[in-house]
Amino acid sequence: MPSILTPALAYFGKAQLLAEEVVRSLAVRQKTIAAAESCTSGLASDFITRVPGASKVFWGAFVAYTTDAKIKQIGVSEELIREHGEVSRPVALAMAEGALEKSGASWTFSVTGFAGPGCGSADAPVGTVWIAISGRNEKAQDSFWSDAKMFSFSGSRNEVREAAAAAALETLLDRINRT
Repeated sequence: MPSILTPALAYFGKAQLLAEEVVRSLAVRQKTIAAAESCTSGLASDFITRVPGASKVFWGAFVAYTTDAKIKQIGVSEELIREHGEVSRPVALAMAEGALEKSGASWTFSVTGFAGPGCGSADAPVGTVWIAISGRNEKAQDSFWSDAKMFSFSGSRNEVREAAAAAALETLLDRINRT
């Protein structure tokens, strides 16, 4: 667990500006994006599709809210979920990698977390969110890279969801800008 609990309101109002920058950055690079969202239920994708020109870079999204959806839509292993839990680094990575494989997009991001109330565990309390980014390796055909980052937000259910969407877009933009 990170030692710092971030107030979800710290991300309030940032998602749309981040989405605009993601779309612009992908358009300049002529790359595409797909998403696999769980606790955000497509919210990050919604911010992206509000941007004029998003259709040139946005492939689409998998809203894999339930365990069954993660397994059937994007191919996350039931064993992986059982072993690590739905809100974990391995599952976030599997979601992003599954979306990359199924979409054919250049980049993907995934979001899985506990927005609350009444969910979570000792290892992943309410407000825990894992965000993963996956992308194609342009130098080696049929290879890709992936990375994941954990966030810990405090706030209401909807504040956590919006913060998670903004954090996903921020994490994605940071990775795009490093290429």
